[in-house]
Amino acid sequence: MQKIRTALLSYGMSGKVFHAPFLNIHEGFELLGSWERSKKLIQEDYPAVKSYSSIEDLLADDVDLVIVNTPVGTHYEYAKKVLLSGKHAVVEKAFTTTVAEAQELATIAKEKGLKLAVFQNRRWDSDFKTVQKVISDGVLGDLVEAEFHFDRYNPSLSPKAHKETINDGAGILKDLGPHLIDQAVCLFGSPKSVFGDIRFTRANTLVDDWIDLLLIYENFRVRLKASFFVREANPAYVLQGKKGSFLKPRGDVQEDDLKLGKKPNLESWGTESETLQGLLHTEIDGKQIREKIPTLQGNYFSFFDGVYDAIVKDKKEPVTAQDGVKVMQIIEAAIASHTQQKVINL
Repeated sequence: MQKIRTALLSYGMSGKVFHAPFLNIHEGFELLGSWERSKKLIQEDYPAVKSYSSIEDLLADDVDLVIVNTPVGTHYEYAKKVLLSGKHAVVEKAFTTTVAEAQELATIAKEKGLKLAVFQNRRWDSDFKTVQKVISDGVLGDLVEAEFHFDRYNPSLSPKAHKETINDGAGILKDLGPHLIDQAVCLFGSPKSVFGDIRFTRANTLVDDWIDLLLIYENFRVRLKASFFVREANPAYVLQGKKGSFLKPRGDVQEDDLKLGKKPNLESWGTESETLQGLLHTEIDGKQIREKIPTLQGNYFSFFDGVYDAIVKDKKEPVTAQDGVKVMQIIEAAIASHTQQKVINL
């Protein structure tokens, strides 16, 4: 099996938790190492790999694919360097800080015949995959509205400076917002227009930490919300159709398990508790039903399968650069809407 030689641009939480474990177990990838600026940690977990002292050293190595998993404000600069050096790239969310940056990266990748994917791993969460199936099964009838939440209770400021200082990549709109927006676009495509409400709710915060976005489609509406002041969780997904409803709590276990150092596998990985099953209340063949729906298995491994097939078999990336452009268009529209206090057409 052809190996894709892969390197990371950082080995902080995202490198250690979301990337290295999957690259290490996937037989199609060879983890070469990571750029590490101060702390040299990757070799403690993977002794055979390299710790690069600079991005130039990394790009000079025999690398096929680079994971751009640095702070959002650096994504454009580093991803551009990676692509111009002739390497394929996976860029974390938010893809960039502006639509123009996203479009430029997409253009460079296309002109150079390179693969460029956005790491929207939440498409492979167990809860979202279940929501996706309920919609595709058509058991709710025509949708009237949907509401997605990514809420937490965490009034404290992050110790990570890049998350709490004023910069183009900071704030919940570009942190949790891309998860919600990408899921909506994955399910429903781009909306006609956007209304955005953005707030600063924590004491002494310098960055936005509460969002309420309304995506306006032709015949239905999608509301996306994220907050740090939700102690009692709302359902993460609420779907209302002309036949019925589906309510699903957030239940994916992958991030928590990875943070505990658990190793991903292909059998039981991403299996959430039955207590978190979603509630379906609808009518099927004239019979009204109200029952819990088994949750599908989540697995971020599928994203890396898709990246492998894109590079080796020349298939489409699992999350394309144009998907990233669409998310950035909605983020920019939400900012404009909040500033101008009006609906912004896309």
